[in-house]
Amino acid sequence: MGQKLKIAGLLSVGVLAGALASVSLQTVARGTLAPLPLEELQQLAAVFSMIKSNYVEPVDEKKLITDAIAGMVSGLDPHSVYLDKKTLKDFNEGTTGKFVGVGIEISQEDGLIKVVSPIEDSPAFRAGLKPGDLIVKIDDTPVKGMTLNEGVKRMRGEPDTKVVLGIFRKEETRTFSVTIVREVIKTQSVKTRLVEPGYGWVRISQFQERTVADFARKVEDLYKQEPKLKGLVLDLRNDPGGYLDAAVAISAAFLPDNVTVVSANGQLAESKFTYKASPRYYARHGSDPLKRLEQVTLGALKKIPLVVLVNEGSASASEIVAGALQDHQRAKLLGSQTFGKGSVQTAVCLDPAFRMDNCPTAALKLTTSRYYTPSGRSIQAKGIVPDVMIDETEEGNLFAALRTREADLGKHLASGQGAEVKDATREKAREEARKRLEDEMKKPAAERQLPTYGSEKDFQLQQALLQLKGFPVLVSKTQVERSEEKKEN
Repeated sequence: MGQKLKIAGLLSVGVLAGALASVSLQTVARGTLAPLPLEELQQLAAVFSMIKSNYVEPVDEKKLITDAIAGMVSGLDPHSVYLDKKTLKDFNEGTTGKFVGVGIEISQEDGLIKVVSPIEDSPAFRAGLKPGDLIVKIDDTPVKGMTLNEGVKRMRGEPDTKVVLGIFRKEETRTFSVTIVREVIKTQSVKTRLVEPGYGWVRISQFQERTVADFARKVEDLYKQEPKLKGLVLDLRNDPGGYLDAAVAISAAFLPDNVTVVSANGQLAESKFTYKASPRYYARHGSDPLKRLEQVTLGALKKIPLVVLVNEGSASASEIVAGALQDHQRAKLLGSQTFGKGSVQTAVCLDPAFRMDNCPTAALKLTTSRYYTPSGRSIQAKGIVPDVMIDETEEGNLFAALRTREADLGKHLASGQGAEVKDATREKAREEARKRLEDEMKKPAAERQLPTYGSEKDFQLQQALLQLKGFPVLVSKTQVERSEEKKEN
């Protein structure tokens, strides 16, 4: 999604990009083994033998087997995947919100890596890096022309190792070097701000292990700063998803007790479930971070006027939250139609002696269910349609057509609710957006960047505040509900 439109995206160093699986904490029944197709397995063995004996150069046997497994899984849908040892490490870092690095959010500007924000109490934060600093060199390697991913790899490493960053600070017109010692970084998936007296902004960028605890702590601080909050904006734009129980918990913070948040249906009994707004469905090890928050707010969080911001980058777990709040008429949804990832992936370590959090070898992330909102709507390949369509900027939704949604992905799982319809105008809109983007990229960097979420220039946030106050908002004149598209087979 985000990589298609770099001017709108941020990359947290070490955090996986794109739509994450809403990871179910259930386990797949290991004892249920399907009958093996012997004829096809004989063909597989024959191909394996032929490659081993006839290929132009020697081939590693283990690589052949793992490639065969990866191909078998990747042919199912875009979110089922075989996780080898390295990929498994990245996957766990993305969902736990922990990685080893320097601790900065970055973007790209004029071929250099720009510091968007140092993560609080990280090595970069303590070293004095500031938003807007440009990284011109990583160790002895110039950054000019380096991709964001390359920069991420060079700044990551082992704990207690050093990396030297060359920094250009515009406001001081000077270049200097800073030596930073890498350490385990805990990313912040929740940000809050009092945007004006009586109105707060809560942004969730990803549903990680620590998201619920961070949400409770930061919303508590917001209420201490402004005890008489009149309204809240819950910002889920470009939130790719994450842990299912975290999404249920955030929903429960705003919903009446014990109402349905999400249901799922799949082949196995373990794949059929309903999660409700109750601690029994999200509390880990008996701990409920929302309990103290409810005591601090005196239950106000379940009643306060609420607007939820979503866009094409809101996927999976964030769609569950948006759908639940919409179905229970607890909030107004503003923005654009969401990504449409309404499937559950269950992650299982292939060594049955180990759990996923300490899996030593490889794992399988397999699609096991479809999600449904409380009213029974399938999210898959459709997404959530906001109550009010609002463009990204006052000039319009200039580049949204370039963003990939679930329905654009080859081999995407169908919704299971009715026929799919091809949108004949889609490619035309994409081509127009591509031309606009090319024109934008010719402008100076400072002019072409979209405003940072939560800033005073955030058009959609300003419209959300108007909605909370009961004033008219500037409704999009171009956006329409996008139907599910036909799969490419």
